[in-house]
Amino acid sequence: MNLTTASPISVQKINESRIDQVDFKNLVFGNVFSDHMFECDYIDGEWQSPTIRPYGPMSIEPAAKVFHYGQAVFEGMKAYKDDDGKVFLFRPEQNMARINKSSKRLAIPEFPPELFFDAMHKLFDLDRDWVMPGLGNSLYIRPFVIATQYGVSASPSDRYKFMIIMSPAQAYYTGEVKVVITDKYSRAADGGVGAAKAAGNYAAQFYPTNLAREKGYHQVIWTDSSEPKHLEEAGTMNVFFRINDTLITAPTSDRILDGITRKSVIQLAKDAGINLEVRPVLVSEVVEAAQNGSLKEIFGAGTAAVISPVSTFSYQEKEYSLPSQENGFAKKFKTNLMNIQHNLAEDKHGWRYEI
Repeated sequence: MNLTTASPISVQKINESRIDQVDFKNLVFGNVFSDHMFECDYIDGEWQSPTIRPYGPMSIEPAAKVFHYGQAVFEGMKAYKDDDGKVFLFRPEQNMARINKSSKRLAIPEFPPELFFDAMHKLFDLDRDWVMPGLGNSLYIRPFVIATQYGVSASPSDRYKFMIIMSPAQAYYTGEVKVVITDKYSRAADGGVGAAKAAGNYAAQFYPTNLAREKGYHQVIWTDSSEPKHLEEAGTMNVFFRINDTLITAPTSDRILDGITRKSVIQLAKDAGINLEVRPVLVSEVVEAAQNGSLKEIFGAGTAAVISPVSTFSYQEKEYSLPSQENGFAKKFKTNLMNIQHNLAEDKHGWRYEI
């Protein structure tokens, strides 16, 4: 498989920016996009014609295989601006590696990392002003790949389009989150695509999440597919549990996404000397800990939400409230992560990438 490109990036600039039309204090997540986007096509075994052009619609055949066989993967990243106007990405090499891992699992050609970073630099040369300074503000970056060969034969596409679009963002979730532990629906199965950021993973979770929302909950904590007794992910996030002063999270597997925020929280916990266990987490132990008062915190971790503390969870129609934590692990990790991302704290692990 040839991962090189046939030409340098072509840049088509907008005539006039739309940035003055945007109310940055009242953003709906993922509804507003910056002036430019990147696209590159895989044709004849080669990534070619990389182009940055004004954000806007594109033409695609109704028989494109992405619509029929679901060959689509994506990533979620953020850019942050410090008080001096410098812009940083957070561990972007991890996102690049993961989209290629996801692509490989769905028989999509991997994208050249050097071209990805070249595209990112050129996009930020154009759309840097779309990154607002201040804690909680960011520019959400969505790289994705779709199968574009037309034809409804059940086989991998031989044409693909890699794109990057960017959206100014504020906090994804505000306040604490109420969740329900499902004992019926599973997010993924052994040997499946749960560890890939495949678009279909998210489509399949909408229905059970809607059922949870009808009962007043924000998200679902998924259990394993073989026997619904292990806790795995919370909605679109990895999930952590604090029992007494021990932090516990499930190991990655075919079913669980190798989250970059998850990795960062694990490292921060180690740095702080927190007792950490990466192991299978039983529903029964979490319920028992909630009943005896040793369950102190549950929180989700992900790029969009950063850290989302859980205030209440439900299991088999019984609800459990968690104690309020003024200086809990969730608050500590969120503060630490955001300070690193916004260049307000030492970055001793080299996670910031200035762009």
